[in-house]
Amino acid sequence: MALPEPDLTADLTPEQLLTTTRSVRKRLDLDRPVEPALIDECLRTALQAPSGSNRQGWHWLVVTDPDLRAGIADAYRKGAAGYLAAADRANTEQYEGERAATQARVTDSARFLAENLHRVPVLVIPCIEGDAASVPAAQQAGFWGSLLPAVWSFMLAARLRGLGTAWTTLHLAHAGEVAELLGIPPGYTQGALVPVAHTVGTGFRPASREPLETVLHRDRW
Repeated sequence: MALPEPDLTADLTPEQLLTTTRSVRKRLDLDRPVEPALIDECLRTALQAPSGSNRQGWHWLVVTDPDLRAGIADAYRKGAAGYLAAADRANTEQYEGERAATQARVTDSARFLAENLHRVPVLVIPCIEGDAASVPAAQQAGFWGSLLPAVWSFMLAARLRGLGTAWTTLHLAHAGEVAELLGIPPGYTQGALVPVAHTVGTGFRPASREPLETVLHRDRW
């Protein structure tokens, strides 16, 4: 049976979609519910992503229960504390000029998310079959490559439907607490935490990036 065509709300070209899917934090609408059907549509798109040997070993936890979201947010804030402190130091000691101002805005946005994560209507935690700690170094790329492309596909699909997302991992320092809270069985590894909400406004622009020439190597480094 052919899959139904999704009802896409954003009139974006592929190029626009790829260059304007931003990490959304302060512009998440924390008061508007997200329809479960929208999340399901995004996940069906995610399931079309590649995985090693086509194993499709991913699992997706969609968390909307307020008490569970609060528990996840507590673990996230513990993980965020050290990161934010280090980012504040780097912003004053490592960066200058416009770059320092940009990084300060990023840190402020990350702090806002940490303080308000429990209010985000949907938290999505993608997991992959296997224990990352036991995967040899030479196989780590393949292990994560069987999950992370699907997560990015989910985020792109969300953008098309007027939803904002952010790729976060700060809760992973306390992944065991979250696994216990959500009943994630042994033998599965959490790969990210994606807050999802409708956005305040839909206009997003490409971000400022370093010139390609500073990172491009042809034939040899």
